[in-house]
Parts: sequence; structure tokens; C-alpha cells
Amino acid sequence: MSLVDDLGAPVPLRGPARRVVSLVPSITEAVAATAPEVLVGATDWCPHPEGLAVQRVRGTKNPDLRAVAALSPDLVVANKEENRELDVRRLRDSGVAVWVTDVETVPGALDSLERLFLEGLGVDAPGWLHAARDEWGGPVPEPTLEVAVAIWRDPWMAVGRDTFTGDVVARLGWRNVLAGDPERYPHVDLGDLDREGRTVLLPDEPYVFTPDDGPEAFAHARTALVSGRLLTWYGPSLVGARRALLDAVSGS
Repeated sequence: MSLVDDLGAPVPLRGPARRVVSLVPSITEAVAATAPEVLVGATDWCPHPEGLAVQRVRGTKNPDLRAVAALSPDLVVANKEENRELDVRRLRDSGVAVWVTDVETVPGALDSLERLFLEGLGVDAPGWLHAARDEWGGPVPEPTLEVAVAIWRDPWMAVGRDTFTGDVVARLGWRNVLAGDPERYPHVDLGDLDREGRTVLLPDEPYVFTPDDGPEAFAHARTALVSGRLLTWYGPSLVGARRALLDAVSGS
């Protein structure tokens, strides 16, 4: 099979992958919901679906490459942003086929997953993927709300340009005030976030913002605690995420 991943790198598969290790939490959930029989390994940071019974291979940034190889995978799935190029290179050098995804928009994520399913796993696009296309497709609306998306504090960091989360925000009809920043995840001064007329989204990952940790820092901006998974994961969690995020912000 002559296949390439999202970055154009060759993926040497002899046929549809029947043993898959996922190094990306959202892709772990997507594969488990679509072809659970092929998933044999995942990272320690892959909590969905609940009760997933596969071999754990440590973290996204420090996978146990020996443990991965010991599972004899036909395919390892990684992501350009979440995983290290060094680990991908070492796996490939050891003879393991690796498929790297590159995701910056909702449609792009769904296209990437559909190609992985069809070409890499040899399975049809699942119903949840079609439902997510219906929910998130169409033109990006004109923004009606100015937002910033915090992802860390001390130091404060937020979502900048060209990110999946930024595209989710835009498709909800919100304007990310840092979308034009030269960095994808810039460090920011709290004062630059805390402005009148702005809503600062405080997700529960990667930093776990809570009612007692985050909102108290803001004197001027409105804040909204939201699910980080609904903002950052691409897969089955996209189904219903639009309504849940809109409700979380309107009700905050």
C-alpha cells in the first residue's frame, strides 16, 4: 500500500492496520469509537472512552518506545503538535509505521480522521463523524462575542493563531482576540486578558481551571468555565459540543 500521512511522509503498511497504538488522546477516543478491535495501546493521558482496556505506553511527550514496539503495532498514530518529532523518527527508524496527523481546523480534523479510517484502517467513516460534519460544517459566522481562551496561569498563556481551538471558537460565532498573535500559544500579561467587554474562557485542560482557581484573577472581563475536551479534542466529542459550549458561556 502506498500511503502518506498528513505531513506527506510515507506510511509503509502492507494492508489495513489491525494493531494500532495511539499517542494522541483525541485519536484514541476516535479509534476506540470506530474500530475498537484494532486498538492495542494508548498513552496514560488517554481517559476516553471510560474503562478503555489497552496497554498504556506512558505520556504523549515521553512515550515508552520499547513498550510501543513490544505491542508489535502495524501502525502508530501521532500528531504534529502533541507528539515529539524525535519520538516519531525513532519509531520509524526501528521499523514501525507511523501516521502523523496535522490538525488546525474542525473540517481539517474530520478530513484527517476519515482518511486515517479509510486508508489506514480500512474501515468506513463512522456515523459520529458524519454527525460532526453536519454540526460544524458550513461557513464561519460573523463574530458576536469577543473571547480569549486561557490555557495556563503563572505564567498566563492563551490560544493564539492557527489552532483547532481557534477554529472551534470562530465556528461558534466568537472572535479570538489573540488570533492574530505571531505565536500559536503566546504568553500574555493578565492585564491584556482582563478587559471590559471580553469573555475569557477557562477550560479544565491543560491547566485545570476551577471556580476557585481562575475566575478570581479577573476584575473586568467576564469568565466562563468550560470543558477543555469540548474545545480541544477532535473526534466523537465534537458531537453535541457546539450546544454545550454555547450554553456554558451564555449561562456563566
